[in-house]
Amino acid sequence: MTTTSSFTACTHRIRAFIERGGGGDTAFATLVRELFALQFAHVAPYRRLCEARGVSPESLGDWRQIPAVPAAAFKEFELTSLAPSECVAVFHSSGTTEHRPSRYFHSADSLAVYEAALRPWFARHVLPTAWSAFRPAMVCLAPPPQLAPHSSLVHMFACVSATFGGSGSRFLATVGADKAWQLDSAAALDALREAESAGQSVVLLGTAFMFVHMLDELARRSLCFTLPPGSRLMETGGYKGRSRELPKAELHALLTDRLGVPPESIVCEYGMSELSSQAYSLVANHSVFHFPPWCRALVVSPETGREVPDGETGLLRIFDLANVGSVLALQTEDLAVRRGDGFELLGRAAPAEARGCSLLAA
Repeated sequence: MTTTSSFTACTHRIRAFIERGGGGDTAFATLVRELFALQFAHVAPYRRLCEARGVSPESLGDWRQIPAVPAAAFKEFELTSLAPSECVAVFHSSGTTEHRPSRYFHSADSLAVYEAALRPWFARHVLPTAWSAFRPAMVCLAPPPQLAPHSSLVHMFACVSATFGGSGSRFLATVGADKAWQLDSAAALDALREAESAGQSVVLLGTAFMFVHMLDELARRSLCFTLPPGSRLMETGGYKGRSRELPKAELHALLTDRLGVPPESIVCEYGMSELSSQAYSLVANHSVFHFPPWCRALVVSPETGREVPDGETGLLRIFDLANVGSVLALQTEDLAVRRGDGFELLGRAAPAEARGCSLLAA
């Protein structure tokens, strides 16, 4: 069997696993081992890391022993199994322009898996229960895809808007010369007015810093709205110096006050350009997140690399089956507390960033 047919067959099995909502720990472990073997063989920088740690598909015991790639390595290496001719999209990490972004390469097949993974978990956590009866407008505080072709978040917003959104769906930002997103305040206010007057629920999607820009504009104009019952807000990401920073509880309280959306209708999302799956918060606690069944999140000790007991703090390590064309195991820089099969997000660890030679060299 050729490399292409092997990856294609594995991708089809993983997509089927995702579309049936998972299939238990045994099926997950089987698919993880299969995908790891293919990525070990065909992603050269990753194979060097595995060899330096003495792990191969033949020597692997438990799937949790699969070496995880530091997220910063995506800035230094092309961690992909794809040939250049197969690449149809490249997602970059967000951040300020002076930083080199991470790069995550997608083929048509891997992008289809990414979209198959994001739809059901988004629908379960974000959409109002009656969304199928009247498709809500997706109001995205982000630029449209043609202005931000390398943003995985914008691609996600476009995908869910096309799948679930009604006729009032729109993108309400532009991109400045410094690549920063700039809210179209007039368009945002028009969208809020239309939703309020029409009485049809909306789903408002945006980063924390874009919500702050919108709140500041509402405060400047002394405006408040009451969005229709069933409306939802999805907040994601950090601030990255793009606005003043607010504690999450304060941000959500202001959103409730200015938009008339109850706290239980605000959902937090956790995602990365280097991942193909997303985690969402619990309604009762916006700091505790869960990934879907085709993804596993471990909280590991930075000293030993072993999983910490429930209630203890460590670094977040993610195993994502939907990362078919890259590497499935990712070591983030995020601190978290283990909460059963979920995690409480605390924020970034110390900001020191390892460079390429210290990341993947043997």
